[in-house]
Amino acid sequence: MGMRFTDKVVVVIGGNSGIGRAAALGYAAEGAKVVITGRARKTLDEVQKELGAGHLAIRSDVGDTPSLDAVMTEVKARHGRIDVLFVNAGIGTFAPIPEVTPALWDEVHAVNLKGCFFAAQKALPLMADGGAIVFTGSIGSVLAVPGNVIYAAAKAGLRAVARIFAVELLPRRIRVNMVSPGPTETPLINRNVGMSPDAVNALRERMIAATPMRRMGEPEEVARAVLFLSSDEASFITGVDLFVDGGVVEL
Repeated sequence: MGMRFTDKVVVVIGGNSGIGRAAALGYAAEGAKVVITGRARKTLDEVQKELGAGHLAIRSDVGDTPSLDAVMTEVKARHGRIDVLFVNAGIGTFAPIPEVTPALWDEVHAVNLKGCFFAAQKALPLMADGGAIVFTGSIGSVLAVPGNVIYAAAKAGLRAVARIFAVELLPRRIRVNMVSPGPTETPLINRNVGMSPDAVNALRERMIAATPMRRMGEPEEVARAVLFLSSDEASFITGVDLFVDGGVVEL
């Protein structure tokens, strides 16, 4: 592996666990100056320790839009610019349509759609021309999975957001892409809002059964796609939604 991110400033929104953590460590290993955000101080501190000196961890809840201003202020003070932005924050839930409440809908959409949009919008003044933005999507945005209506609607909305960012940022040569994981072994699956451990285990078994490769993906496997799309290797790629899903959508 080469050093694709030497001296690049990389901000990972939601970088304290799962795919975000794997990507942050990957960027750092390839020479980037990494800034991660997340809600949980404990995991932020753990990942900052893994990243080592010269990297920054900022506590921030992407669902709390004003807190994003503080993040950008701190990044500006420390680095003055952003070369790569990876918008990865997300929360999950499963609920059949009759059980969906406005509160549950708003809780998920505040993070997965609104929060991710404003994280990218607020980063734009700091984004270097010729930089790259990657959003974490989901194969759920294109699959009609029973019980997934809230999450899928948010990720489908984010998919539209990413493509419009890609068009509007063409004059600045900022490429904008999305990576959509399939079933991936991350803490998110164990934190589905309102689900018991037994329900989560049953969900995991259903996911594996529905995956042609018959296994869950690893966070590092998704992170490698994120790093590729945000590197100069992907210089002629913008507006794509890359499925990293063991063949679920494709086969």
